[in-house]
Amino acid sequence: MRRAHRQTLRILCATIVIVLLHLAFGGGVAGAAPGVRTQGGPVSAVANVSTHQFVVSVGGQVVRTMPASMGKPGHETPLGTFQVLEKFRDMIMDSSTYGVPIDAPEGYRLNVEYAVRITWSGIFVHAAPWSVDSQGVENVSHGCINLNTENARWFYENVRVGDTVTIVG
Repeated sequence: MRRAHRQTLRILCATIVIVLLHLAFGGGVAGAAPGVRTQGGPVSAVANVSTHQFVVSVGGQVVRTMPASMGKPGHETPLGTFQVLEKFRDMIMDSSTYGVPIDAPEGYRLNVEYAVRITWSGIFVHAAPWSVDSQGVENVSHGCINLNTENARWFYENVRVGDTVTIVG
């Protein structure tokens, strides 16, 4: 009995090590859609608040430029370089999580697709079909980086936890 217990424990430990190594060396986020990159290096993005553009590079080469909308006055998108923290295919975004009731004039509760978290305070890159007319033109979000659904899906599928998003003025 004791020998069987040790063998089970060894198998469990080996499985955990394999999973951790897989995630640490490019396996992506467990349960997330796999990225299409097999070479070329890490993904990095630059969101420009002034030009309303989101430019994605792989291994230092620009591969996609997308119109975007960032934070409107009073809800500015923070500037700086951030790492991708986690990804959600679908999620509910709710203004009450940062103190604005959902029934307030600035309140909301929305189902959002292709959400890529870049700060623990709630800044994401995500699909925002409601702001497509403003993307590339003006900043209308509550701080997140809004993309159309196709571009948000592409970014979600190609970015990995640890890749960077730099936000410039």
